[in-house]
Amino acid sequence: MSEVVEEHPSLIPVINRFGIRLGLGDKSVKTICEENKLDTDFLLIVINTFLNEEYFPEKKLQTFHTSQIIDYLTKTNQYYQRYQIPNIERHLGSFIAMSTPANNTVNLIGKFFSSFREELTSRIEKDKTIWFPYCLSLSEKLNEYPCERKEALHLGSEQRLEDPIEALLADLKSIMIKHLSGNYDENLCYAVIFAISSLEKDMKQHNRIRYRILTPMVSAMEKLCI
Repeated sequence: MSEVVEEHPSLIPVINRFGIRLGLGDKSVKTICEENKLDTDFLLIVINTFLNEEYFPEKKLQTFHTSQIIDYLTKTNQYYQRYQIPNIERHLGSFIAMSTPANNTVNLIGKFFSSFREELTSRIEKDKTIWFPYCLSLSEKLNEYPCERKEALHLGSEQRLEDPIEALLADLKSIMIKHLSGNYDENLCYAVIFAISSLEKDMKQHNRIRYRILTPMVSAMEKLCI
């Protein structure tokens, strides 16, 4: 596993969500999963999904238990709140402080980030208190049915609409790239853009699992359970 992480450092926060920390040594993925009591197939699919936008084995992901997918999405939300949002906020705060006073574009960037943070925080809270508990309750209810009924769980392909939080993040990056003016610290500017780009990529892959797997999975369970 260490060779893969060395080649793709962006995987560090992804494996961390599974409780895997650095100091991997020369252990194989299977050995690390056994030590951490992880499903090797699920970890490999998440890693490959993250690294390759063309790779998305929906049928295989659909075979995993709802709780596995929700656990991954929950840990992803926690990572956003604890690390990525504070990281952007820290760099952005320094960037704004070091820029030309009363710079309208810089002030607009600050407002866009505040809107993004509020929207993401609100959705994470709804996930935690409403959406994820509802998904798990459906899964538990389905487990009460005979096997033949559970086998009738067929996932349709639902059309995913544009995610408004992803759009806010893209707008924030676009404003910085297209419309910055006045004096500003270029290193801090680059740090903000790179941090935004990292979160943008992570969120895009996160949302593929959210919208293309969990959402249709819940729709299918609702038809059987409600």
